[in-house]
This record gives sequence, structure tokens and C-alpha cells, in this order.
Amino acid sequence: MPDFTTSLIKLQIDGAVATVILDRAEKLNSLTPEMIETLADIATRIDADAEIRCVILTSAGDKAFCVGADINTWAVLEPLDMWRRWVRRGHQVFDQWARLRVPVIAAINGHALGGGLELAAVADIRIAASSASFGMPEATIATCPGWSGTQRLTGLIGASRVKYLALTGMRIDAMEAWRIGFLHECLQDKDLLERARELAAGICKLAPVSVQLTKQVIDAGQGEGMAATLEAMAGALAASTEDAREGIASFREKRQPSYQGK
Repeated sequence: MPDFTTSLIKLQIDGAVATVILDRAEKLNSLTPEMIETLADIATRIDADAEIRCVILTSAGDKAFCVGADINTWAVLEPLDMWRRWVRRGHQVFDQWARLRVPVIAAINGHALGGGLELAAVADIRIAASSASFGMPEATIATCPGWSGTQRLTGLIGASRVKYLALTGMRIDAMEAWRIGFLHECLQDKDLLERARELAAGICKLAPVSVQLTKQVIDAGQGEGMAATLEAMAGALAASTEDAREGIASFREKRQPSYQGK
């Protein structure tokens, strides 16, 4: 799969690792509807490429990973459009990212606020620069978390901590985010993207099918895409049997199958 670039998001492919970069640093990488659609397109491309084994999700600049939705975009929407085009569609795309076949590493290089925190939560592994901060400021502008901050984030750090963030609008620093289990690593000195690439390289050395199946099973146990995971694994197991081969052969030969339960 070739690299893919728009004016706001870049997709770079290096061997088995895809790096996705939010590239709107002058607006603190806040998300627009166009960026949401681009993230959906990129997720579809990644899932369809069997050569990709890991994804790094990061942002341009050093001030913000993502400060959430661009308020100038959604503030002008009518209520029904807010539901259809913004909250509902964003939820769909974030779910798509959370259910990617391959592991996702979020390299959080600055503020992750509101929708940016929710975006980081879709990753399987989260690392951050020590200067990063985290918060859910929606109530300060009279709105609510809309992209699974009250659901997926609660599964990661617990309802009590999510309430602390969402009901106060306060921010926490990277060390506190690491202490409560949201971050896996907080980097004081080491280059963030370099560390993300090290982690990705390590993942790529492992058996890819085992890694991807393990991710799916863990996620299914937490209610993330459970039905699809169960059916996919059941279908794959059934397809590997002698009976499956007999079923296909009998169909092609226009005869009754003889199943042996093997």
C-alpha cells in the first residue's frame, strides 16, 4: 500500500509499520469532519493490507496530540446534524480504529483533551512525552463526551477516574496518566517517535497471526467487537477441517457430502 497524504493527515508506510500523523499543528490537531472521514479511509486501507503488522498514531508539532473536535466546526451545526454528522459518525470511526486487526500504538506528543483523549483510548498501547497532559473539558463548554469517553475510557481507567476528569474539567499530567494505567510508558528524555518505532519493530518480529488473534480475543472479552470476533474465529476453525474440504468438493462435484466430523 502506498503512502497517503492529505493536507491534514499523513499515512506513511515503512515495511510492516504504518504511521498515521494528524497534521494540523497550528490548530492543535483538532479534528474536523474531513479528518474523521480520512481516518475512516485510512483504517479501511490498513485493515485490507495483509503486509501491515502495526500502526503508530501520532501528531505533528510538540504542543498537542489532539485537543478534540474543532469547536468552530461543530458549533454551527443544527442538533440533527450534530447527531448524524458529528457524534454518530465520529463514534463509528473511533470504533473502527479500536477494532483494527493489527496493534495500534499511540505516541502522544502533547495535550490529549476531549476527543483527543478518546482517540488515544482506541490504541492498544499508549506512550507519551512527559510534557503531555490529559483531560475531558467538555462540560466547560456545555457539551458531553461524544466519542466513547464515557464508555471505552471507563473500561481502561474505571468509572471513578473518568468522573473525576469529566465532572471537574481538570487535567492530569503524563505521570499521573501513567500511574492510573492509561499510559504504558511516560518518556522523560527519549525521543517519543523513536520509542514508538522500537515497540512497533518488536511487535513485527512476533508471529503476526498470533498477535492479531490475541488482540481480538482480549478485546472481545471486554465487549469490543465480540460478535464479529466469535463468528470470525468459528468460521476460520470450521474452514480448516476435513469436513470443510469435503463440503467444497461435494458442491463442485454435484454429489452428497460424506462428513466425518474431522
